[in-house]
Amino acid sequence: MTDFTMTTDADGVAVITWDVPNKSMNVLSLEGLAHLSDLIDQAHADEAVKGIVITSGKDTFAGGMDLNVIAKMKESAGDDPAKGLFEGTMQMHAILRKIELAGMDPKTQKGGKPTAAALPGTALGIGLELPLATHRIFAADNRKAKIGLPEILVGIFPGAGGTTRLSRKLGAMAASPLLLEGKLNDPKKAKAAGVIDEVVPAEDLLSAAKAWVLEAKDADLVKPWDQKGFKIPGGTPYHPAGFMTYVGASAMVNGKTQGVYPAAKAMLSAVYEGAMVPFDTALKIEARWFTNVLMNPSSGAMIRSLFINKEALEKGANRPKVEDQKVKKLGVIGAGMMGAGITLVSAQAGMEVVLIDATQEAADRGKAYTEKYMDAGIAKRKATPEKKEQVLSLITATTDYAALAGCDLIIEAVFEDPTVKADVTAKVEAAVGEDCIFASNTSTLPISMLAKASKRPEQFIGIHFFSPVEKMMLVEIIKGKATGERAVAKALDYVRQIRKTPIVVNDARFFYANRCIIPYINEGIRMVAEGVEPALIENAAKLVGMPLGPLQLVDETSIDLGVKIAKATKAAMGDAYPDGAVDAVLFWMADEGRLGRKSAAGFYAYDEKGKRQGLWTGLAAQYPVADEQPDLHTVQHRLLFAQVLEAVRALEEGVLEDIREGDVGAILGWGFAPWSGGPFSWLDIIGTPYAAEVCDQLTETYGDRFACPALLREMADKGQEFYNRFAAEQAA
Repeated sequence: MTDFTMTTDADGVAVITWDVPNKSMNVLSLEGLAHLSDLIDQAHADEAVKGIVITSGKDTFAGGMDLNVIAKMKESAGDDPAKGLFEGTMQMHAILRKIELAGMDPKTQKGGKPTAAALPGTALGIGLELPLATHRIFAADNRKAKIGLPEILVGIFPGAGGTTRLSRKLGAMAASPLLLEGKLNDPKKAKAAGVIDEVVPAEDLLSAAKAWVLEAKDADLVKPWDQKGFKIPGGTPYHPAGFMTYVGASAMVNGKTQGVYPAAKAMLSAVYEGAMVPFDTALKIEARWFTNVLMNPSSGAMIRSLFINKEALEKGANRPKVEDQKVKKLGVIGAGMMGAGITLVSAQAGMEVVLIDATQEAADRGKAYTEKYMDAGIAKRKATPEKKEQVLSLITATTDYAALAGCDLIIEAVFEDPTVKADVTAKVEAAVGEDCIFASNTSTLPISMLAKASKRPEQFIGIHFFSPVEKMMLVEIIKGKATGERAVAKALDYVRQIRKTPIVVNDARFFYANRCIIPYINEGIRMVAEGVEPALIENAAKLVGMPLGPLQLVDETSIDLGVKIAKATKAAMGDAYPDGAVDAVLFWMADEGRLGRKSAAGFYAYDEKGKRQGLWTGLAAQYPVADEQPDLHTVQHRLLFAQVLEAVRALEEGVLEDIREGDVGAILGWGFAPWSGGPFSWLDIIGTPYAAEVCDQLTETYGDRFACPALLREMADKGQEFYNRFAAEQAA
């Protein structure tokens, strides 16, 4: 079986159908690309063929390039991987350029065979770059379809001509949201933006494309950039209007990326340089910058974590081999913010949900959260009134535990109090069947401790959501000491149903995510106590790729929550508690009534509408800024190593079983420097010997919290990388 097939109808239209076997969505492989090239050659050489239509045998067109192939291209290129990548990219350009030039006479630009693309649904990445090389793009009127170039989101940029063609078709300014932000549009918006040419009813898609092919004239086949006197919309870099565009684009890219994402800068360079040369030279420039990005370790790490590993985890890479555990009826206990969010995403996934709270008013309020969310979706044309009614009809809000009968999964999301949770556990187990799995959404309490309240601890597990539930894509699944395989499988299958990414960890204080993020926050607060300029702390974090500085993050999560966690941790650890210097700052802030964003007062100042105005100047009165400030790299090392050393310790202690989960979980859970690919990928980028050396320097200056873990020391001595050592073990 092949990825592409070709049939020619009685009118002389050759229809090339893309339909990758055993895949829900088409992805382009090197073999598929070569076969497509052969079919184009056949169609161009066949006198009976008057034109070509490229379409899909699926309800979508394509999901992009198989990024595993890009990784293989790099690995198989021998001693000169850059040469192999560049030549492979230029081969793609040559094939798409062959489609674009249509076999026409290069001098007269006549005699070519028109090619149209017919997109039944979603077209992403190479799935749009291929159509952009055709002469007319038709799309079915499918509101669910997404059309765009999202490569920038996984650390690369469109390297098969999409960057050059789109920037010349639309101009740099109009193309920037699609190229630099990876913005996706439905077909009608894509047409309005000038990306595609026609939107037609789905049943007319193929006939409309065929009709155009048969009627196309020679002039319809010559792209604007192949015509004499072509001028790029908006101007070239040295045109007065174009100059302003590129100056602004450069500032925007650096403002958004802080200079740590190489793909955005490389793409802008490809557009800028390509705009000053002929089209074919511009394609070569694009290929060089694309190769440059692929050779950057940041790009490889992002592809591995945000595409390959993320997809593997979502498909159940670490799922126990037990029968399907798809959730049919879910019980949610606690209708607060977390419970309401869990109810929303579960009902959206088509599950029947019973939402229970202590009062009917509270339960109804939890259900109303879904109603409000769906109303917002309707206002934005992302949902319909019918969908709203369908989702709401799946939710039963009540105080009656008897309504839980028939549930196969319960998620408890009540107050973080072991006594309250134990009472809920007993009430639930009295109402549900013996095979029902019970999950707690606790973010801090040990699962093994909570499971003691259960008659069936092997069916007790942690499912830790991040807030807000409907936006955060990570779910942390926690195995208690007695948790059985069926409970793990049930949790994983449920997370897959709600289309989020799971990681599975073993039980320990703060599990994995909070274990790593709390030291990051604490290190920032500790520096405030030391007299480090708060702006230096915050900007150092952002300049190394963290989405929020530690002070802003604690404002967002609330300072009084930090106080509660600190008190509970100190009570549990006793004399071993290491964060007294942090507590002095936190407790003082809480006593001052500065509880963060929710009180419109924290490390930042806020206006009456709750909008952040800048760092609070009053902080210096209690914690004066020191005359001598640390350098930027020292602050960044403190903030990053505070996190990554906890990740290494979590792996060392067996809390984390798979480094892929450690990296994906860090990026999706708290936004750990996505450019790095995650904590373990970052340690591989800088090298374990250097990491151990920095640990020693930080320990000598700032204390034992930076002590090099034994595992990292061992790997540094051997010159090992985490993905070389542990990925092989996990594959086995």
